[in-house]
Amino acid sequence: MTEQHQVPNPAEAGPVFAEVAKRSAKLLADFIARHPRHNGVAFTDEFGIAKAFMDLAAKMLVNPWKLAETQMNLFWDYTRLWHVSVLRAIGHAAEPIAAPHKSDTRFRGEEWENHFLFDYIKQSYLITARHVHDAVSKVEGLSEETQKKVNFFTRQYIDALAPSNFVLTNPHVLRETVNSSGQNLLRGLNNLLEDLERGEGKLRISMTDTKAFKVGVNVATTPGKVVFQTDLMQLIQYQPLTQKVYKRPLLIIPPWINKYYILDLRQKNSFIRWAVEQGHTVFVVSWVNPDKRHASKRFEDYMFEGALAALDAVALATGEREVNVIGYCLGGTLLGTTLAHMAGKKDRSNKQGNRFASATYFVALLDFSIPGELGVFIDEAQVQNLERRMNERGYLEGSEMATTFNMLRANDLIWSFVINNYLLGKEPFPFDLLYWNSDSTRMPATMHSFYLRNMYLKNALATPGGITMGGVPIDLSQITIPSYFISTAEDHIAPWKSTYRGARRLGGPVRFVLGGSGHIAGIVNPPAAKKYGFWTNDKLAHTPEVWEEGADYNEGSWWTDWQAWIDAQNGPERVPARVPGEGGLKAIEDAPGSYVSVHLEEIKA
Repeated sequence: MTEQHQVPNPAEAGPVFAEVAKRSAKLLADFIARHPRHNGVAFTDEFGIAKAFMDLAAKMLVNPWKLAETQMNLFWDYTRLWHVSVLRAIGHAAEPIAAPHKSDTRFRGEEWENHFLFDYIKQSYLITARHVHDAVSKVEGLSEETQKKVNFFTRQYIDALAPSNFVLTNPHVLRETVNSSGQNLLRGLNNLLEDLERGEGKLRISMTDTKAFKVGVNVATTPGKVVFQTDLMQLIQYQPLTQKVYKRPLLIIPPWINKYYILDLRQKNSFIRWAVEQGHTVFVVSWVNPDKRHASKRFEDYMFEGALAALDAVALATGEREVNVIGYCLGGTLLGTTLAHMAGKKDRSNKQGNRFASATYFVALLDFSIPGELGVFIDEAQVQNLERRMNERGYLEGSEMATTFNMLRANDLIWSFVINNYLLGKEPFPFDLLYWNSDSTRMPATMHSFYLRNMYLKNALATPGGITMGGVPIDLSQITIPSYFISTAEDHIAPWKSTYRGARRLGGPVRFVLGGSGHIAGIVNPPAAKKYGFWTNDKLAHTPEVWEEGADYNEGSWWTDWQAWIDAQNGPERVPARVPGEGGLKAIEDAPGSYVSVHLEEIKA
């Protein structure tokens, strides 16, 4: 029986299109009002894209024969594709000329494989994408900085033009459009307008159903109390889940680029809850979501009012002077800086031991010599533009950082949602990790400027005495406590070969472990999930390549490897479980506390 498709009622569709036109006109007017114009034309090039591609064009024109060779190779691949496609069309088996990578989810579905036209479109795109990228990536004479920009933004262009991103060349979208008589596109347009309105003229793509989650209700739910706070952070102590606990407490310093509860999403994937179950007395720093009042906060303020203040508070709460500590991402950079500061001041609990007894670094950079693709966004010109915007407001807007990080994995974090939300007209799926990802935080202007200039542009943290904190020259080699590094193989934010270089700069024993997946999924990898696996090598070789050659692969989660390591650091001594608020610090409020609950929409200046 043939499926009947309902033709849209003009009387019903008319008011909808009128409302769309009204909202679109308002958004366009707001956009024009916000953007500076010169001679009637609005244009900014803060990323230096135009200059990079002008340099590329100049270098390519110097060698026209190479360009002609590229075009000829592309022509022959098209010819081969047409030949193979004709063979398939008449029923003969033929190997494809181009196939997507196994991790490429854009072309999954029977039509992309079995339908003559869509298979041809897919292979044509893949062939073109390969030749275009090869052509720009092999041009000689470009500076390293320009080459990185050209490669990155060429990939953005190629990804944007994928046939999966358009109605008529995506079989799934085309089928849905026919079946719904175009209602999917109308719903998608409404979704697009809502995202533009939510971003006040800037597109803020909805990645998940934000109404499905609430901090403290179904994410960040591990029981605990806020026992201490400063202007920059609250300190949470968690309720014990064992009768006996390790004598040494465990302090976790997360990044302030995002909120801490990435480590406490749900009970099944909460590192914090899991650590409590292993017998740790867990404390976590919950950073403030800053506004213009925090504009002058410095990097060293995060050390004094954050890491060191938390260490003193843990000692008061537990009566213990020796603490194990974890630093995640930027929190790990702060941790390394803090430990070097303490070593420079000889800040010890006694003659035998350090106040921080062991340190663990989650995907943390101490050496920024290999910044990865983030380096595309960080050069002198871009930092100056960023500083100008930050100084006007007193902070870097969280949504701006989120856009940058999303561009590093555009197909997964941008275009997949464009297809789902705007072309298919669907609501985004409730997903705890993406809810956390959309819960943006700001960065104080003074702190962030120091961080970009001294860490990324100068790589000064890796140089003994390159930076000074609280009057103390920072030298990572003075850090002699045992350290554990967990990095991830597919990390686009903290490339593992750069984190490895940082591990090599420490002066004490280091265990380096390489997990599977990326910056977030590779860390939030509970043992019960049985995903990804990890590589270990007891020898910290001179280079990451040599370390990798001698590494052994292990099934499961690195969490269990870390637990065995930290158990050996702690020794056999156990003490009665510590209840938050019953030690040297009284409870202020229930976890997750008030700092983490503040959303950007609530603190608009």
